[in-house]
This record gives sequence, C-alpha cells and structure tokens, in this order.
Amino acid sequence: MAGERTQLRRHPERGSHAPADVHAILDAAFLAHVGFCAEGQPVVVPMLYGRDGEVLYLHGSAASRIVRALDRGCPTCVTVTLVDGLVLARSAFNHSLNYRSVMAFGTAQTIAEPGAKQAALRVISDHLIAGRWPAVRPPSEKELRATGVVRFTIEEASAKVRSGPPKDEDADYALPVWAGVVPLRQTAAAPVADPRLPPGTPAPEHVQAYWRARKIEP
Repeated sequence: MAGERTQLRRHPERGSHAPADVHAILDAAFLAHVGFCAEGQPVVVPMLYGRDGEVLYLHGSAASRIVRALDRGCPTCVTVTLVDGLVLARSAFNHSLNYRSVMAFGTAQTIAEPGAKQAALRVISDHLIAGRWPAVRPPSEKELRATGVVRFTIEEASAKVRSGPPKDEDADYALPVWAGVVPLRQTAAAPVADPRLPPGTPAPEHVQAYWRARKIEP
C-alpha cells in the first residue's frame, strides 16, 4: 500500500503501510472525509462507508455534488480518524492527541447497476451495525435511483497511530504542572424506541449487541 503519496515524513515511527494496520482502523470507524476537486475547487465531504477488501463503498444522495463529480471517475483522497485521548503536556507546545488515522489515495467512481448498488449498500449497513440489513425492508427502485453509491478503490494507504503519555522537554519534567492523558472513547447509550412502534416491541438482538459492546459502564 506504500507509494509516493503516502510516504511517511513526519513521525514515521508512528506510521505503517501494512494492510492489516490500515484495515483495522478502517473497520473501527464508519465516517470518512472524502477529498476531491470539483470545477477547480478543492472539496472535502463527510460520508458513511463500508469496506470490502481494498474497496470502500461511500454513500450519499444521487443529487449531491460529490456523486456527480465522481460519476466520471476522479483521483480521490479518503481520510479516517479516531481520537483516543487528549495528551496534556507540561508545555503548551507539546500538547497532542492520541489517535489512529488512515490516509488513502485512489480512484472513485459511482455505481449505476441496481444489483451492485444494493450489494454495496448492504456492505455499508453491515459496517455500521452488523445484522441490520436482513431485518429491514430493502430499498425500492425509486430509493435506489435517489441514492448515490461510490466505489473507492484503495491504491495507496498509510496508517498512523499515537499512544501513550506526553513527551516533554527534559527541563520541563521538574515543572509543577499536571500532565497526562484524558482518554476518550465512542460509547453508546441504551437504544431509544421510535414512539410509533407498537408498545412492548423489544430492540432486536443486533441492536442490543451493538449497545452492549459500546455501552457506558457505571
């Protein structure tokens, strides 16, 4: 996955081009920021995604600018970031974040064939919450036409991770300043039922499983 576009220059010791490291971060997140050029103007758009091997499927409205721009196929950059903590140092200069991130370059193109589009949407759905797709009504033909799905093939990618405590200048360790890490994590609260559900309808197991894996412990 290495290439000139993903050469690790700043803090290369934090980086990796190994597919397993890139995939692990992509699989832990679900929101990407997609960068491309439209009519000479740089644009970055947040999009939901799902991964299938070296392909990311991105989801948006068929009428959106990014779907129209990528319909012709164009060079694209996709980034994903997970923030794991605020790193508070003794000096203002050395404050940082603990994070996991991926930067990927490749070519993106919209999917027009209904069967392929529906298969890609299932990948995205299962990426967000496994088991949801077979539990709901599939998209109608009208809904498929209104939905834009983009296939992004990863050509080059790098992962970068920072973890651990702050790194201060040697002289600063004697300062009477608190330093450390404030951990951050994405959590889930208990599922809240739609008020129009029939009374007593329980949340299905795939929703409960998602919540149990991410719930806030007392």
